[in-house]
Amino acid sequence: MTDPFTLAMIGLGGMFVLIALHVPIGVAMGIAGFVGVAAFVPVNAAMSLFVIESVSAIANPGLGIVAVFLLMGSFANVAGLSADIFRLAYAVIGHWRGGLAMATIGGCAGFGAVCGSSVATTATMGRIALPEMVKRNYSPSFASGSIASGGTLGMLIPPSVLMVLYGVLTEQFVIALFAAALLPGLISVVFYFVAIFVTVTLKPGLAPPGPKMAWSERGRIFVQSWRVIVLALAVSVGIYSGIFTVTEAASVGATLAFLFALFSGKLSLKAFFKVLLETAGNTCLIYTILIGANIFSYFITLTQAPDEIIGWIRAAELTPFVVILMLIVVYLILGSIFDTVASMVITLPFVFPLIIEMGYDPIWWGVMMIMVMEVGMITPPIGINVFVLHGVARTLTLRQIYAGITPFFIADVTRLIIMAAFPLIALAIPAWLGFVRL
Repeated sequence: MTDPFTLAMIGLGGMFVLIALHVPIGVAMGIAGFVGVAAFVPVNAAMSLFVIESVSAIANPGLGIVAVFLLMGSFANVAGLSADIFRLAYAVIGHWRGGLAMATIGGCAGFGAVCGSSVATTATMGRIALPEMVKRNYSPSFASGSIASGGTLGMLIPPSVLMVLYGVLTEQFVIALFAAALLPGLISVVFYFVAIFVTVTLKPGLAPPGPKMAWSERGRIFVQSWRVIVLALAVSVGIYSGIFTVTEAASVGATLAFLFALFSGKLSLKAFFKVLLETAGNTCLIYTILIGANIFSYFITLTQAPDEIIGWIRAAELTPFVVILMLIVVYLILGSIFDTVASMVITLPFVFPLIIEMGYDPIWWGVMMIMVMEVGMITPPIGINVFVLHGVARTLTLRQIYAGITPFFIADVTRLIIMAAFPLIALAIPAWLGFVRL
């Protein structure tokens, strides 16, 4: 009835219609993919995809890491590790003008490394840091902007759940992805610090300096934060030294986080079951999205739409860097509207072959794509981190939060351009560890 590429566009349109009708994203992708595949093969064969992809996802050991990291983050949250990280960061730089905002960024990066979730990082730090900043006469807009922006680091700082998913979907080595994110993650924090410094220099009233702590007090806070240090070192050193596989590191981290929560006295029976339900719910959501995405990806492969797109780009004679800039804009838009997992799995069937065709390293693109999507989480008209923070602090308006994000958004766009122009920034550490060749 029509050519395969047109079928692909119809399938994509149908999927977006279902999403607009509030059908869960994973289910919408599965239905659109099934109907599309049924246009090529018998209905019974298309129906079998639901069984095949479900079994494949459940049996995939790589995806099991996601559930364990989610469990680790939930136990760490119950144990109060986020508060420890924030106090430690404030003890070091809180006396600077804008130092509390910088401590918030540092706390977000630290807690992001523990929990691996941007939404959880934003919600947690919003409850901890926002009252402290407002109490110290920080501008509510500037304070909320630093929290919403810092929360995006949860997706980038290893161990990142999104990186694990990217590694599974594209068959890339997860540890190489973690290593590739280390330097970009550090650069992200530095750029946010610069954004804070410039902003408070131009407008000193936004963030007054705090009192300087004595070294003895800083040492006491450092000792009190030993749980965070132990957990971070156990996971990261275990992974990069080769002592643990990623799965083993996730298990060790989850066990330590559980023990910290248990001995803190905060892990009641009710809290324990809440952690299990929260982890199970989030894991089921991710699995549903991935199963639906795999079915939809199979349909897209049948249509050969990715080959058509590559052919168009060749004919247009666009330089690879221009194509990358175009993809950055697309992912900013998608990240501002869709869940990050959905944005990734919907687009990978089209984008990943294009990246490989242009000669870019898939490890670099994994880091780059996650960075772009994290910026999308604070980009209007939606920006999920903005709405999460608004839900935590109902006294703040969305306009105030978006206004506070502006200097951080400028810093984000700058580092995205730099990362796109110089892939070596992400590939230097993996190359040093022998994971990739330059």
